Amino acid sequence: MLHRLAHSRVCHCFILPTSRALSNAPAPTPPAAAPLSAADLEQLLRRCHYSASTHRFHSLLPLLTHPSVLLSSALHLSRRSHPSLPTPPHPPPITIAAAAAAFSSPSSHLRLLLPSRLKGQPLPVPTFPLRLALRCAASVLDAVFAPRAATFAYRGRHAAVRYLKSIPSASWFFRVAIPRQPFSPHHVRRLLGAISSKVDDPGFLDFLNELFVSDAVAFELGGCELGRGLPQESELTGTLVNIFFNLVDGEIMAIREEVHKKHPRMKDDSVRHTPVRVYAIRYLDDILVVTSGSKMLTIEIRDRIIAALERDLEVKVDRLGSSIHSAVSEKIEFLGIEFQAVPPSVLHPPMSEKAKRARKKYLKMKAEKAQELKNARETRRKKLGLKILNHLFKRMRRGEEFEFDFRIEKEVQQVFRDWAEETVAEYFESHEHCQYWHRLLTSGDFLSLNRVRDQLPPALVDSYDKLQETVDKFLMPMRGHDMTEEEERLAEEEEEKQYEKRTVEDLTELKMRANVPIDLVRKAVKLAGFTNSMGRPRPIKLLLCLDDADIIKWYAGVGRRWLDFFCCCHNFKMVKTVVTYHLRFSCFLTLAEKHECTKRQAISHFTKDLKVANDVGMPEVHFPTEREIRMIGDKNLSDPKPVDGALTMILVRLAVDGTSYPCLAHFCAKTETVLYRIRLLQNRLNVDPLNEKKWVHGLGGIHESLNKKCLPLCSMHASDLFLGKITLQDIDCTQFVDVE
Repeated sequence: MLHRLAHSRVCHCFILPTSRALSNAPAPTPPAAAPLSAADLEQLLRRCHYSASTHRFHSLLPLLTHPSVLLSSALHLSRRSHPSLPTPPHPPPITIAAAAAAFSSPSSHLRLLLPSRLKGQPLPVPTFPLRLALRCAASVLDAVFAPRAATFAYRGRHAAVRYLKSIPSASWFFRVAIPRQPFSPHHVRRLLGAISSKVDDPGFLDFLNELFVSDAVAFELGGCELGRGLPQESELTGTLVNIFFNLVDGEIMAIREEVHKKHPRMKDDSVRHTPVRVYAIRYLDDILVVTSGSKMLTIEIRDRIIAALERDLEVKVDRLGSSIHSAVSEKIEFLGIEFQAVPPSVLHPPMSEKAKRARKKYLKMKAEKAQELKNARETRRKKLGLKILNHLFKRMRRGEEFEFDFRIEKEVQQVFRDWAEETVAEYFESHEHCQYWHRLLTSGDFLSLNRVRDQLPPALVDSYDKLQETVDKFLMPMRGHDMTEEEERLAEEEEEKQYEKRTVEDLTELKMRANVPIDLVRKAVKLAGFTNSMGRPRPIKLLLCLDDADIIKWYAGVGRRWLDFFCCCHNFKMVKTVVTYHLRFSCFLTLAEKHECTKRQAISHFTKDLKVANDVGMPEVHFPTEREIRMIGDKNLSDPKPVDGALTMILVRLAVDGTSYPCLAHFCAKTETVLYRIRLLQNRLNVDPLNEKKWVHGLGGIHESLNKKCLPLCSMHASDLFLGKITLQDIDCTQFVDVE
C-alpha cells in the first residue's frame, strides 16, 4: 500500500550569510569503511536486500546510511568537482555523518534562494549533506533498476546519437512531443508505484515522497533543463525520470517484438531484403521512434505509445507536435541535433576532379620530399664512408695493422649488395634511362642481316639473339608506356566498380545524417553578444573587469562545449568556423577593449592561439588552437554537457580585498579565494527563456534566483568553472555570500 502524498507545504529556511554549515555541525565519526563500486553495490543488494519469494528489494533506507555507500557517493562528487586533480581529496568523516542525518529530515536541509527581482520565483536548494544523500539514493536506485532498463534508454547524449546514426533504411519517424508540465502529485504517485513494484520498503518510499513534497526534488517534463548540469536539477532527477518512463519502455519493447515477429529476416543472402523494423531512442523524457515500414504502421505505433503515456503515466502529449515525418524529405530535431535519412553517397561523397588533382599534387610533393631525404641520407653515408676509408688508408700507409675480434666482411658485403640492388632497381624504373641504353645497345644492328649471320659461327649468333631478347625484355622503350596504359585501365575498372557499388547502395540503402542546427547556433552567438547585428565579432564589455586569463578561459569554455557536443555531426565544419572566427576574434576585441589598444596589437601580444601567462609566468593555451580544431572528429565521443550553463552565465570578479571565505566547491578546504558575482544572460537581456521568439529554441537557462549571487572560489575551481569542467551542481549554492 502506497502512502498518500502530504498536502501541506514544508516551511523553507532562508539563506543567511553564515559560515559553512558542515564545519559547525557536530556529529560522531563513522567507522572507517571501504567505498563500493557499482558492481559491488549491485552484488550487495542481491545478496542481503533481495527476497526471492516476493522478487523485491527490502531495507534500502538503512543501506543508504551505510558508511561504504556514503563514502562511494562522496568520492563520486569529489571526483566530479576536482577534474584538474589526479587524485581528488578524500571526504572528511563529518561530511558523511551529516549526510546520514539528512535522511531523517530532508526538509530541514533546504535553503531558499530569493531572486534579484520582485516578480521572480524563489528556488529551494538542498544543502550539501542532502545533496550527498540524494546521490546515495540515486546510486542505489540505479543498481536496482538499471540492469532491467531497456537497451534504448540512454544516459548519455552521444551514445544515443551514435545508435541513431547506425539505423539503416529509415522511412518514417516521429518525436513524442511532451509539452512543458510540472511533475505534479499524480505523477509522483505513478513513480512511487513503479518503485514499489521492485522495492518493499515503506520508509524509503516515505523519504522519496518527502523529497517531492518539500521541493528538494522538483522538475518539469517537456522542458529543456534536464541533463544539462544546471543547479535547479537534482542528483536524483535523471534516475527518477528513467524509472518513471519504464512502463512506456516496456510498451515500446512489446511493439518492436510484435513487428519483428511479423516481418522476419530472410535467411537467403543472395536476395536483397530489407525487413520492417522499429527503432526507438529515449533520453530522459525525449522519445524518438524510427520505422522502416509503412506510414500506417508508424501511425499505429505512435497512437499506442501516446495512449500508454496518457493512460498509464497521466502525461499530457501534444498530438500535433507528435506528427509523423518522412525520414527522407523532412528533418527532425532530437537532443539539439537535426536528423534526416540520406543516401550513403551524401555522407561519403566521391572525390571531385579538383580533389583528385590536389591529391595527385600532394602525393607528388610527398614523393619528391621523400626522395630528397633519401638523397641526403645517401650523401651523408658516402661522406662518412669516405672519411672512414681515408682514415684507414692513412693508417695502413704508416704500416699499422688492424686486429678485430669479429669479422664484418659478410655484413659489409650484404650492405653494399643491398645498396647496389636498390640503385639498379631505381635506375631501371626510369623510362628515360631505359630508352637511352636500349638505343645504345641496338644501334648498328648489322648482325640482323642474313648475309652477315651466315658467315658467323652459330654460337655467336645465338648469343647475340639472346642479348637482344634480354635488352628488349628489360629496356624496351614501349614497356613503360604499356605499363602506364595497363595501370590506367585497372584504375578505370576500379572506378567503374566503385561507381556501380555506390549507385546500388544509393538506390537500396539509407543512412541517418546528423546535422548541427546552424541557425540556432548563430542565433545563440548573436544573443550572447559575440556578434553584432551584421554577424561580425564584437567585444563583451561585462568581461572587462576579469583578468586576461579568466576572459580567455570563459571563451575557451564556451568554445570547447560547442566543439565537444557537436563533434558527431556531419556539418561540424560550421561549428568550427563559429569557434575559430566569431569566438576567437570576439575574445581579441574584448582584450583590446580592456587594454585600450587595437585588435592587431592584441593579436600580436596574445598570439593567434591566445597564450596567457599563468601564476608562475609560464605561457598557457586554454582556447582550442586552429590545428586542434581541425583535428577534432567523432572518433572519441566523451558525452559532455551542452553549452547552456557556460553560455548563459558570466562570473564578474568583485573588487573586494581581505576575504577569508572558504571555497564553495564540494570538498574544497582552501580559504584563499576570490569573490565572483553571477550574471545571467536572461536577466541582462530582460528576456524570458520560455519565450522562444526572443530566446533560442532548445537553449536551457539557469534559474533566475542565482542572478547577482556572490560566491567565493579558489583559483583552481574558478578556472574549472570558467573552462566548463565543472558546473554549478558542483558548487554549494546554499552558502552564497551577501556582500551588500
